[in-house]
Amino acid sequence: MVHLPVNSPVAHCGIIVNAGSRDELPEDHGIAHFIEHMFFKGTSKRKAYHVLSRLEDVGGELNAYTTKEETTLHASFMKEHYPRAIELLSDILFNSSFPSHEIEKEKEVVIEEINSYLDNPAEYIFDDFEEMVFANQNIGRNILGEPSTIKKITRKRICSFISRNYSTDQIVFCSVGGINPKMLIRMIERHFSDVPENICKRRATGNYVYTPVTSEKVKGTYQNHCMLGNIAFDLHSSKRMGLYVLNNILGGQGLNSRLNLSLREKRGYAYNIESMYNPYTDTGLFTIYFGTDSRNLNKSIDLAHKELKRLCDEPLGKVQLHRAKNQIKGYLMRSYENNENIMLSLGKSLLVFDKIETIEDIFRRIDAVSPSDLVDISRIVFNQSSLSTLVYK
Repeated sequence: MVHLPVNSPVAHCGIIVNAGSRDELPEDHGIAHFIEHMFFKGTSKRKAYHVLSRLEDVGGELNAYTTKEETTLHASFMKEHYPRAIELLSDILFNSSFPSHEIEKEKEVVIEEINSYLDNPAEYIFDDFEEMVFANQNIGRNILGEPSTIKKITRKRICSFISRNYSTDQIVFCSVGGINPKMLIRMIERHFSDVPENICKRRATGNYVYTPVTSEKVKGTYQNHCMLGNIAFDLHSSKRMGLYVLNNILGGQGLNSRLNLSLREKRGYAYNIESMYNPYTDTGLFTIYFGTDSRNLNKSIDLAHKELKRLCDEPLGKVQLHRAKNQIKGYLMRSYENNENIMLSLGKSLLVFDKIETIEDIFRRIDAVSPSDLVDISRIVFNQSSLSTLVYK
């Protein structure tokens, strides 16, 4: 458990489970995300309507999401409703009944979610790229699943997945709000102390097979959509912070990123261009995405390669590096203005690293990154011969 007291009338709490889509059996593709949906469909003492209304009746919100490695339930509410929120989270996580008629109804909902997602190539290409890079490997499968596997989900399969993966020693409760910590602990003990211990076999770390791939797919889109990328460092790598800094310089959220200046501002080739770094427990992925007119596709790819090569060949000067570090620090501090973000960040830090890293700790690690570190990391991750490419035309 982790809690941060704050002086605010609004509070947030959540439960993060170390189980996601990478933990699925191939025949159960999509079941982790499907279970997230089913947590809202009734418990041993509540019907679906009462689950949805419990916090909404007092102006609160109940939400959830699934990633490749975690399933998260979280709530936002007025601080006087802590007892209501904690009891509800406990009930839906440990007492969900997964009624068969709700399972059949929710299959149609999830299949429509998949269809909506497939209608958006700028979104779908990200998962398609991961599936290409991590071919036939659990980490590469998309989170939503396929209609064919969703249709085969049963209550028995849901319960089997939970039994295999919802280990009580891999569940974290996190909270940010104006409540006395001792009172919070008493509430947690009241609603969680009788949960039976369930220690599961932890997921095996992967030996990832990666061979650079170039693929073009005809999608009949107005724009060409392009992804470039390479496997990268995992969550525990000492090089992770350096790649975060590089990613921000290259194609982060700032309009002054190198890729945005090169492709959009100087030449008008793209409306949206970004780079991303997604670290997982035992691997990671660095990607660049942009959409452009077909006549500018190859020129845009060449420009992206040029920017990557600059980072491999030209160490940042003192002023450039100082500016880059200040920029990423500013983005981090702004994210810490959102207490819900803080709550989820604290929970994941405890779950993954078994410790809480303060903003000062993070800033020290940013400050420790040197120009030579960035060149070394660039030559590993941005090496042109190691990059994969996927294009939708």
